[in-house]
Amino acid sequence: MERAGKAYVNCNEEDEMEISGYSPCCWKLALVSLGTVCSGGFLLLLLYWLPELSVKWTCRAVPLRDARVLLLRTTDEFRTWSRVRVCSLSAPGSDPLGFPQLAESKRPLCQVSQLEEWECEEGSLSRPAWGEQTETRFFLHHNVRYLWHAACQSFRRLRALDLGLPCSSLHGRHATGLPRSTQDYRRLFYGANQIGVEVPSLPKLLIKEVLNPFYVFQVFSMVLWSLDDYYQYASAILFMSVVSICFSLYTIRKQYVLLHDMVAAHNIIRVTVYRGPCETEEVFSTQLVPGDVLLVPPGGLTLPCDAVLLSGTAIANESLLTGESVPVTKTALPDPAQGTSRPLQDPIYDPEEHKRHTLFCGTSVIQTRYYSGEAVRALVIRTGFSTSKGQLVCSILFPKPTDFRLYRDAYRFLLCLVVVAGVGMLYSVICSVRQAEAVDRIIRKSLDILTITVPPALPAAMTAGVVYAQWRLREKRIFSISPQRINICGQLNLMCFDKTGTLTEDGLDLWGFVQAQDGCFLPAGQDLRAASLTGSPFVATMAACHSLTTIGGQLSGDPLDLKMFEATGWALEEPTQEETALHDQIQPTIVHPPGQALPGAPAEEELLELMKLYQIGILVQFPFSSSLQRMSVVTRTLGEKRLVAYMKGAPETVGSLCRKETVPDDFSAVLESYTRQGLRVIALASRRLENRFTWHKVQHISRDVIECHMDFLGLVMLQNKLKPETVPVLAELRRACIRPVMVTGDNLLTAISVGRECGMIPAQGKVVVTEALPPRDGQPATIHWQYVDELPGPDPADKASKEEIKLMLGEAEEELPRPEAPDTSYHFAISGKSFSVLLDHFPDLLPKLLLCGTVYARMAPDQKTQLVEALAKIDYSVGMCGDGANDCGALKQAHAGISLSELEASVASPFTSKTPNISCVPDLIREGRAALVTSFCVFKFMALYSIIQYLSVLLLYSILSNLGDTQYLFIDVAIIMSLAFTMSLNSSWRRLVPQRPPTSLVSPQLLLSVLTQILLCLAFQVGAFLLVQGQPWYRPKEEDAGKCGSLPNASLDANGTAGPKPEEEEEEKEEGSVRSFENTTLFYISCFQYIAVALAFSKGRPFRQPTHSNGFFVASLAATSGFLLLLLLWPISALDERFELDCIPYEWRLILLVLMLSNLVLSLFLEKFVCDCHILWQRVCYTRRKYEYPNQATYPQLELDEMAPSYTCRWHAPPRAKYKRLAQELLFDPDWPPRPKTSTKAPGPPAESSA
Repeated sequence: MERAGKAYVNCNEEDEMEISGYSPCCWKLALVSLGTVCSGGFLLLLLYWLPELSVKWTCRAVPLRDARVLLLRTTDEFRTWSRVRVCSLSAPGSDPLGFPQLAESKRPLCQVSQLEEWECEEGSLSRPAWGEQTETRFFLHHNVRYLWHAACQSFRRLRALDLGLPCSSLHGRHATGLPRSTQDYRRLFYGANQIGVEVPSLPKLLIKEVLNPFYVFQVFSMVLWSLDDYYQYASAILFMSVVSICFSLYTIRKQYVLLHDMVAAHNIIRVTVYRGPCETEEVFSTQLVPGDVLLVPPGGLTLPCDAVLLSGTAIANESLLTGESVPVTKTALPDPAQGTSRPLQDPIYDPEEHKRHTLFCGTSVIQTRYYSGEAVRALVIRTGFSTSKGQLVCSILFPKPTDFRLYRDAYRFLLCLVVVAGVGMLYSVICSVRQAEAVDRIIRKSLDILTITVPPALPAAMTAGVVYAQWRLREKRIFSISPQRINICGQLNLMCFDKTGTLTEDGLDLWGFVQAQDGCFLPAGQDLRAASLTGSPFVATMAACHSLTTIGGQLSGDPLDLKMFEATGWALEEPTQEETALHDQIQPTIVHPPGQALPGAPAEEELLELMKLYQIGILVQFPFSSSLQRMSVVTRTLGEKRLVAYMKGAPETVGSLCRKETVPDDFSAVLESYTRQGLRVIALASRRLENRFTWHKVQHISRDVIECHMDFLGLVMLQNKLKPETVPVLAELRRACIRPVMVTGDNLLTAISVGRECGMIPAQGKVVVTEALPPRDGQPATIHWQYVDELPGPDPADKASKEEIKLMLGEAEEELPRPEAPDTSYHFAISGKSFSVLLDHFPDLLPKLLLCGTVYARMAPDQKTQLVEALAKIDYSVGMCGDGANDCGALKQAHAGISLSELEASVASPFTSKTPNISCVPDLIREGRAALVTSFCVFKFMALYSIIQYLSVLLLYSILSNLGDTQYLFIDVAIIMSLAFTMSLNSSWRRLVPQRPPTSLVSPQLLLSVLTQILLCLAFQVGAFLLVQGQPWYRPKEEDAGKCGSLPNASLDANGTAGPKPEEEEEEKEEGSVRSFENTTLFYISCFQYIAVALAFSKGRPFRQPTHSNGFFVASLAATSGFLLLLLLWPISALDERFELDCIPYEWRLILLVLMLSNLVLSLFLEKFVCDCHILWQRVCYTRRKYEYPNQATYPQLELDEMAPSYTCRWHAPPRAKYKRLAQELLFDPDWPPRPKTSTKAPGPPAESSA
């Protein structure tokens, strides 16, 4: 597709890409080859790292139809470039879903009429002459194949039977299977049905790893150091790089092997397919193509493809995809061509919409219900990487880049270091030219500055904190398939929770029921096993309307179905495989009251006894659908001819499908009275079907035909108790100023009640129900605002918690009193239908509602995803916690999705917790904050390490000296590596606090922290450098060759000067010795500066445990400090010789010790009492935020802002986050909140508000 002169693939989809065509250009290739030779291969590396340049510098732009190379660029915020080659395939046809154009002599041995009939039905193949081969151009990107379409002059994703086909087509022309020749033909386009995760060979992985810019820079540095005779240091770095590469190769290959084993376990199995209406053949699953009809065996199998059930039922375990371990009942796709006299409704098949009829790849079919006349058949709709499992594997192989501000700032900071290195290189060249050094040495010294300034170990050091956090999370039974998101968890400020199974218990308790009769409600009851109710339609609905099945002798299915069925006391019996094989007709599942058993009497008496039994056979199930919010069954009662349909679901939905005269007038009032109590309410209905609905006819009937004109039977109330951990965890999140939001598929009033009970809505909070109606009869979309009645006033415990929060915030806040905030806060409750209307018709009002919305009820799975996206658009960092079943989209879309599942690595979300409650949420946020702060600490430390060494080397370059080989080795390995990697070991602080860790390296506090430490280090190094040159015993480098003996001052003469030995001086001049008083002084000063900044930057509370609790870091500090003090105060000749240290007077050693301790004290003071002093920053740069409440109202976000330290910039700069700007605007909006019982119309012109 073309748009604004550019071509795109996957238009308006999440993976949309811009595409450009190119063809190799000879003269460009020649120039690039010449440049590669002249640059020693570096140009080739550059083109390897930058696909865009590799195409544009070697190819010329051509139209897509002539392209041999394609350049792809994603249209998201990352703008990622990819290069692919155009390939071609030859096939007897051009339509992937068509039939082969075979020569007359090669036609298959089958009935000609049948083959021609199939071809005519497809009708989409433009046939060339018989036997003629058609060439089709395509390219492969991320395991997805794109074919060239000549008609639209563009590439399009290869589609199968999953989109655009009506259900009648799947039951019609696609339901009889494929001839072998057609299967072979389609395989040319779709390839083998295999999710092939290739495990790269070690040489291939090694080349790819070594070509990483980090290791290329390491190789460049090592060559440079070797040329400068730093062989020991270069060897040590080479050894460390080899170990790092080996560990990286082992980790990467292990991940590939694990993924390969996971997908290959059931990649190749033998399956039975249909070769016509009756003939079957056993083939390997790799041979399957879209259009094959699969025979699902009674014992089940692991699906090797995505397939839609055409007949029968199946029980499937979909835990691999959803994390939900409860088996799911799959039923046959309704055939619109059968069983209805109404106007034909032929919906378009969609795997997501019809997921209750679709068997997904990788899921396990536990058992099936099959019959002698019609086996369980499934039509293959997608194969290979196009399947649901294949798409999940692709998301693991090709993860979406993580947009995190820290990483972007880190790259910018590295560019700044490169600029600093450029300045140092220029200074080095000037100094060397003045001293008339050789040209090769000038080049080596200037390049050496670059290797010093840009720390090659930075990426590994910054990753260490995330790795350690992942280990700690694993100990808490929280597993991750996306470790890079751990840092992002540290920035979460809004947390969405599913209700059922997440905030509340999975299990439900029957609270009571109320029947309806003659359009009126009867008195409420609690005993469903009373004799008067045994044969009533009310109890029959509860006993028959479910999707339960028997697995291993135990009832299994949805917890709600199970609880309602167990409450009746009825029994369920399923036919065995032998019983179904003996009958041509369907053998239904039977439910009956307790105490009924088949008599073992003579035939006449047995018949009489059977007629007395009350048994219901379940003929057809229409499973529960989140979007429809109901389920139903068609049954037949023993001894009756007419069939009966039973339905249960959301009261609002069921009531709308019932005859009006059967629905009580006080239906809404009674429903509201129960939902206000936090009860889960289910409505029941039934319908005696007309005689035209027969046993066989209902097998393929649409549910819409059955689910109408029902008789309302009553309501069942179930109690869903909060989990014990819910209330304290939500209270902890609120204390940490993390806003909790409920997103559920349950009733709105029930959700509001649970929200109050768990503390999401405070006791003094008012709830505003937002009911949005779509445009109708020429009227614009309208919002009706309705206030839920107030509950009792504030709870003393809530006030106590606020006092506790104030005590946690700090001391200085008491000096600046804040205006009294309103007692009433407003929380908006929105239903799924209203949310869709707001999304489409009120885009300007939606952000305000998102800022104030606390409860979102009756939300379909796609609406949950849309909500997460909308919250992220107003700059919230959104977390989502759910059970994984209906929340998969939202879990993946959120910045941090947490699935409560028994699986260690559910692909439903980035994080999986095996603890079945929300206590994992604070744990994850705490570890995220700790990892984030660790990343900042390590980055600042590594940056200061580079700058300190950079300053030392520049000062030594001014006297034509440098640090020694062993000195470099000791600094980089013994000090820097040990401190950088042990600094990251601090675990998270035990409590969540209101303030959040920084997100940017360019914040004033962080910049001041780095700059003050740089200036401090510069001052001490320059001061020591000049001070040593002013000492009376000082001699320049050319004259200085003193060595210390075993005792202090042993080599000093009577005048306190070092006594040089002429032969050693001459030898050192020849070797280019680095020994000098300046070198020795700067070595001691800089080494202690590394330790000082490590100690200053190692942060503890409020995000990490105190530094003293990190034993390894303290041990590293003690070991390095102790060794340096040993070198300084008790010089040992062998060590001095090894480190190329000059002999200095003992008094100067004591002066150095004083300088180093002063540096340490000043570093800690500046970091603790200036850069980290919130009181100082609040007084200097910020002012107390002045709250004004013109309407005496506040909202959820403002409540949290009141708890947090509330300061704004003195220069009145607006907040960066959109939601914070909106919160400030709402304070001064006189029309907010909307008044009760008013309406707001969608703007054509500006929005109107009327009473």
